Amino acid sequence: MDTFERVRQCKLCDKTLPMGAKPIIQGSYKAKVLIIGQAPGLKAHQTCQPFNDPSGDRLRDWLGVSRAQFYNPDLFAIMPMAFCYPGKGKSGDLPPPKICAPTWHSQVLATLSHVSLTLLIGQYAQKCYLTQYSSVTELVKNADFSSQSHLPLPHPSPRNQIWLKKHDWFEKDSVPQLKTRVSAALSS
Repeated sequence: MDTFERVRQCKLCDKTLPMGAKPIIQGSYKAKVLIIGQAPGLKAHQTCQPFNDPSGDRLRDWLGVSRAQFYNPDLFAIMPMAFCYPGKGKSGDLPPPKICAPTWHSQVLATLSHVSLTLLIGQYAQKCYLTQYSSVTELVKNADFSSQSHLPLPHPSPRNQIWLKKHDWFEKDSVPQLKTRVSAALSS
């Protein structure tokens, strides 16, 4: 059984999650781009498909890829900070449980030898994988989209509409560079 299948069968948090454990991960050892996000949302949980919601539509637009490309595990690996839907909180989904990343991430990363670009979506992934976290805004604003191998991105959620309007430079300046980087990674 490969690492992705072992993650899919994980039940570590089954009793603590409101809808039980249903780990969602995508990828193969051939994947070229790695997306590390927060945790699956309710629709992803219901359909067993990551980013299968308006957030995913926006993310695919930012990346300049089709659904078919995005859901091709030989192109994109998707490894959230927590693999199961954490439940609803006051202002959105609850934070990802902290057990998944230390339990599984190093094992998954060890299988991804062809990844040349890692996209860190939101504060949880950025705090874990970038040594100098200040804020999502500062990291994204100061990122070198033309050369960094680990690129910070804001969360593509519709709840982030205010951030996107307030920081219109992201979609105007950063997204075109992001599309170029993704295209290059996929064709390598």
